[in-house]
Amino acid sequence: MRIPRPRAIAGLISGPAIIVAGLVAPAPASASPVLTPPPAPFQTCKTGGNGFTTCEGSNTFTYGPLDSGIACGTGAGAFDISDEGTAYVDLVSRYNADGNQTEQVLQYQAFAQYSNPLTGATVPYIQHQTDTAVPAVPGDWSLFTDTVTGQNNFTVPHMGAVFLTAGRVVRGLDGSVIFSAGQQMFNDYMNGDTAAVAELCTALGAS
Repeated sequence: MRIPRPRAIAGLISGPAIIVAGLVAPAPASASPVLTPPPAPFQTCKTGGNGFTTCEGSNTFTYGPLDSGIACGTGAGAFDISDEGTAYVDLVSRYNADGNQTEQVLQYQAFAQYSNPLTGATVPYIQHQTDTAVPAVPGDWSLFTDTVTGQNNFTVPHMGAVFLTAGRVVRGLDGSVIFSAGQQMFNDYMNGDTAAVAELCTALGAS
């Protein structure tokens, strides 16, 4: 089974990369024909009269602390932001009459925080996203398109929003961004704009 990682939408939202660890272990499914790739253990499958199968399920897990991929400060006060929280997912997997997966839709919510591992300072965030992935060849996830919509808000009392990623990102078969709309601070930072995380780093006590 293939499950898109929220951080793979890094083009849109900076979410926990470990979502895969919580979901990917394959398990037998009560559906016919044999499904390729198999659904997640927490999904329940139903095959309709047209032979198409839909598998659905929900899961909750905690993650972190993980390296967020964002660095703050200089010299002795420099640090890599840590990421940890609780995630809630709803996963829908669709298969054709041959049992090959044709689409996967992941609804994802996280209630979490970024932190400065040197001081323990934290900034909470709430993340909501929908990730719709379609393989180029049914059942084969070596190449796929990915469309992600949602938002990730980091808000600090008396400072307001210090970091925001929201909108829509579409990635092509080669993984490159072919469409992007909205405010993409995480992507801006990953593309070399360190000013995009200046307020976030300040809120975490960067010097």
